[in-house]
Amino acid sequence: MASDSERITVSIDKDLEDIAPGYLENRRKDLELLPQALEKADYATLRVLGHRMKGSGAGYGFNLITEIGRAIEEGAKSEDAAAIRNAIDNLGNYLERVELVYE
Repeated sequence: MASDSERITVSIDKDLEDIAPGYLENRRKDLELLPQALEKADYATLRVLGHRMKGSGAGYGFNLITEIGRAIEEGAKSEDAAAIRNAIDNLGNYLERVELVYE
């Protein structure tokens, strides 16, 4: 991953210009839900949220969100709180630095 201060530029299909920002906003909402679920050891919710990210990220051009979702889902399946916490931190870092370019 890039250093913590670097912007992450993601090229998005111009056809997704109306919905890509909303998708990222929903992932920001997940950043509120994920730590709460982890605190409660609610691995079922974590697995579902991770699975959704894994399945949807790349479709919008956010391949890293797909990878983070996979890590959350796998962490939830094995109840690996440290792996989930790391993935949540990666998601927050990514969402702070991502910059969209429409092509």
